[in-house]
Parts: sequence; structure tokens; C-alpha cells
Amino acid sequence: MRLLVRVLLSLLLLGGALAWAQRSGGGVGGRGGFSAPRSSPSIPRVNPSPAPSFPLPTPSYPAPRPSVYVVPGPGGSAGFDLLALLLIGGIVLVGFAMVRGLRQAGSLPEEATVGRLRLAMLHSPRLQRSLRRLAEGADTESSRGLADLIDNAVVLLLREAAGWRYGQYEVWRGGLEQAEGRFDAWMSETRGEFVETYRHFEGRVEREPDYVPQSEPGGRYLVVTLILAVRGALPPVALPLRREGARAALLAFATSSPTTLLAAYVAWTPEAEGEALSEEELLRGWPQLELL
Repeated sequence: MRLLVRVLLSLLLLGGALAWAQRSGGGVGGRGGFSAPRSSPSIPRVNPSPAPSFPLPTPSYPAPRPSVYVVPGPGGSAGFDLLALLLIGGIVLVGFAMVRGLRQAGSLPEEATVGRLRLAMLHSPRLQRSLRRLAEGADTESSRGLADLIDNAVVLLLREAAGWRYGQYEVWRGGLEQAEGRFDAWMSETRGEFVETYRHFEGRVEREPDYVPQSEPGGRYLVVTLILAVRGALPPVALPLRREGARAALLAFATSSPTTLLAAYVAWTPEAEGEALSEEELLRGWPQLELL
């Protein structure tokens, strides 16, 4: 009897896992900023002024002039030349110090920030269609197009604020060379959470025509994930997230511009119309979500 119960439970768990694995998902984005040539900060060239040269007195012919001698007075006025030389030497040293400081500042490693925001909201077929249209029309091969993609995704999600239920926000900050690896890792992890039925990445579009939508009772959630990498820092977001924090995180992503954006990715699941996540699937697939 116990063996039979275990077998039935195993079948139920396996069936649930298969149903979870069949959920659809879509994604759009690119890494335009990482592949673009990075220009080092310009350092103004400072050339220290050469020490002034004073012409030596030359005798005039045919009638030489009498020699003029400077005799130090009782107050030591002959020290004027020494003070002038010290002043000129000080100016030269200050110039060299400025050049050295600017060179050291230009050699500092550039920092970058990668942020990931997840929002689980009440299922909306209208939002599903809007995300698909946004993905289809996005320019994923330029930093400007990716910045527009993030801005438009933020607007879509802000309009659905009444349906927000759960959220998660993560931030990583480090060197520019490591930022691309962190972005790729978070993007790969997000892509592994569903079956990709649509993907538009760096100009290449992929579809899964053989996918069969799984419409089951109890589905009522949609999960949208935004991943963004920028030069420098993102505006701070208070944690735990809560509703105001989710809004602040979206607006922080919207502050990116074509000059600061390095990479962007927007993903959503389910992608196929008629599908929605149940609360059990939601909490099992994303246990780190916080109640907003």
C-alpha cells in the first residue's frame, strides 16, 4: 500500500513538473554597449611652461657702455632673483603634479552595475500582446534601441501597477569586464525558466512553431523580468521591495541612456495567449519573490 502511494505521488509530482516545463516564454534584448568600442576618458594635455629666459647684455660697438653692477643693499634686495627662480620652479612642479594626477584618474578601472527586476502580476492578455509587439518592433542592435526598449517596457509595467502582486530586485556592481558575465548569467538563468516560444536578440528572431499552449484552470499570473547593465551606478532602491520599491526600481531602469546602457533584456512568461501561471507554479518557480 505504501509503495502504491509513493508511486502515485511520484506520478503527480512528475506530471506537475512536466506541466511546469511546458510553460511558454518570450524575450528580447541585446548587448550593444558591451560590443561597442569603449573610449577611455579624455585627459587634457598639460604642458608645463618652460622657465623664462632672460637675454644676456651684449656690448654695443663702437662705443661700449660702462658696466653696471648691482650691489646688495642692507635689506638683501639681491635675493629677488632667487625668489623668482623658486616661484618658477614651484609652478613647474605643480604642473607635473596635475598631469600625474590626471593620468592616475584615467587609469582607474571603470565600474558597471547590473540590475534584475522581476514582477509577478495578474494575468493580462493585453499585456502579453503588448510585450510581443514591443519585442517584434525593438531595435536590438544599438544602445539607443535598447534604451528605448527598456523605457517602453517600464511604461507598460507602470500601467499595470494595480495588478502587481510579487516582486524581486537584485543588484550587482563591479568591474566593466565582469559585468558582461553577470548579465549573461542572469539572462541565461531567466531563459531557463520557461520554453522559449519567441526570442528577438541582437537582430535575430527565433520562434518555436511546434509549441502547444497548456491552458489549465487556476492560472492567474504573469511574470515579467527586466535585466539591465549600465556604466556607473543605478539609483538606489529601498529593500525589502514592496510596491513603492518596485516603482522606484522601474524608474531607476528608465534613467539609463544610450551613452550609459551596456545591455538590456526583457522576458515574460507565459508568452502564448491563453496560458497563465497558477500561484503554486509561481511560488515554486520563483521562491525568492516578495509579497508586494
